[in-house]
Amino acid sequence: MNPEREALRDVAREFTRREVAPYLQEWEDAGEVPWELHAKAAKQGLLGVAFPVEVGGEGGDLLDSITVMEGMFEEGASSGLMAALFTSGIALPHLAASGNADLVDRFVRPTLAGEIIGSLAVTEPGGGSDVAGIRTTARRDEGEYVVNGAKTFITSGVRADFVTTAVRTGGPGHAGISLLVVEKGAPGFTVDRSLSKMGWHCSDTAELGFAGVRVPARNLVGQENTGFAQIAEQFVVERIALAVHGYGIAARSLALTTAYCHERETFGRTLLANQVVRQRLVEMRRQVEVARAYTHEVARRHVAGEAVVAEACLAKQTAVECAAYVCDQAVQLHGGAGYLHGTEVERHYRDARILPIGGGATEVLTDLAARLLGYVP
Repeated sequence: MNPEREALRDVAREFTRREVAPYLQEWEDAGEVPWELHAKAAKQGLLGVAFPVEVGGEGGDLLDSITVMEGMFEEGASSGLMAALFTSGIALPHLAASGNADLVDRFVRPTLAGEIIGSLAVTEPGGGSDVAGIRTTARRDEGEYVVNGAKTFITSGVRADFVTTAVRTGGPGHAGISLLVVEKGAPGFTVDRSLSKMGWHCSDTAELGFAGVRVPARNLVGQENTGFAQIAEQFVVERIALAVHGYGIAARSLALTTAYCHERETFGRTLLANQVVRQRLVEMRRQVEVARAYTHEVARRHVAGEAVVAEACLAKQTAVECAAYVCDQAVQLHGGAGYLHGTEVERHYRDARILPIGGGATEVLTDLAARLLGYVP
């Protein structure tokens, strides 16, 4: 790692120690991250680290974003915390890439400055990972679009000031999808439910309703009926980010468990005196290292301009399966203490369960990888 990225990692670590770790359980119980944290993260240059300077970012790339995430996970940030704080990573890329100066000035810059919060609304009730099957409609009416439909499982949807929304502006299938920015307060746009979840407790998740919502045509992102391609282009980065979530919380859980096994005594000796425990820790370490190394390589290739859609699917699967195993074993080796609500390994265990589902379910991504790799007859 070069000195610049090491310094960036140190900033992320210190930010987490100072601004996140002491309050995380409080936010978990409250069900959301405070707005002020976004402003603090922006002031440290963390929110916009991977966005171009021209749109208000810090001018870094995906590898810099990974550095920030790894540093924060090392100091105890949870997957849910990262999802809530960095929702800009899925809400803004389409806007930033569109080249639309008006959208950049109204939404991208203030979000990266921590002044407003955005979210991305793609998933629909009953739709799951079927992006091409979107049914929320947007009908053109002179200088506006009239939006009707519903979205669910929307990260930061309760707090969001705007939602980058996938809508159907054309015919059936992927060719008829567009992206529209729907702003909070628009008549007919409602947060119908705040969803309670197994994990990601501090990440607010919403079900949204659109009943005749009139959206200015200038809020169209890119060209009409190009939304599917825009979404698909950003999926690679989202899946790599979720892979980092996977091995990040696994690595943290491994560190916590190793320390616990050094200290915890049973039958007159530490847990580490037991061969079965040592072997379990080695297996946990092996999975973390494999997931980290493969994800780094896929990210490096993506930054270099290579097409890595299939590889991003594989990296996500490798890392989230690592998280599922390692976080489970961390709870097991902590014994009863690991099962108590508020114990950090218990939080990571719960948070790990969403990772094989979000950003494309493992089953869907495996089938996509099979087609891309030529395994479908």
